[in-house]
Amino acid sequence: MFAIFIKEINGFFSSLTGYIVIVVFLLVNSLFMWVFPGQWNILDSGYAGLDTLFFLAPWIFLFLVPAVTMRMFAEEKRLGTMELIYSKPVSEREIIYGKYLASVCLVLMALLPCLIWYASVHILGEVPGNIDKGGTLGAFIGLFFLASVYASAGLFASSLTDNQVISFIVAVVLCLILFAGFDAIAYLPGLKEIDEFIIRLGINEHYKSMSRGVIDIRDAVFYLSVAAIFNEATRLVMISRRWKKKS
Repeated sequence: MFAIFIKEINGFFSSLTGYIVIVVFLLVNSLFMWVFPGQWNILDSGYAGLDTLFFLAPWIFLFLVPAVTMRMFAEEKRLGTMELIYSKPVSEREIIYGKYLASVCLVLMALLPCLIWYASVHILGEVPGNIDKGGTLGAFIGLFFLASVYASAGLFASSLTDNQVISFIVAVVLCLILFAGFDAIAYLPGLKEIDEFIIRLGINEHYKSMSRGVIDIRDAVFYLSVAAIFNEATRLVMISRRWKKKS
């Protein structure tokens, strides 16, 4: 698994993929937070907080993470290198989690520079240090978990096809459903009695919960469970494809 992890990390930074993901994530957030005038601009709002980051980042990751994962299995199948990987003494689960952890590591690399923004807001406040530290920490953790679920959904999408564009589109749709789909379904007519249950099935509600500064172990377990379900679904797809080739 470690060899797969290192291979993918090297792949991110031997090409422009890793750099582009990090730069685009930081650039888009920076423009809205510090440059573009309006309510999302921290200096214009007069509020010492990173609410803009935590509102925009899930939507930005919704496209960036599938862009990272779309090639992980699709390209391997297109180039015929999956058979080479299968020839190594690694299981499907080790292959999946090696690729998954590499994607999660890239997400973490994109988030770490955001600590500079936290330090800036911490210092620039009318009263230095007047920032909701608990809520900010919880939001960072929730954002990391949310992007980790995106990564697992993206890997699953990539395992379904050898076309990277199709993989990207499927992954974006899956991530959109996970993030906003359940909230939309909950407000359909006739679902009022179970609307809260349906909302809790989506990852956005758990992200909001963490953003309040309350790190509930149930939210972390939910994220890890959803990611594990997608990773195991990916493993089943890989196993079924191997059986088809053998038969």
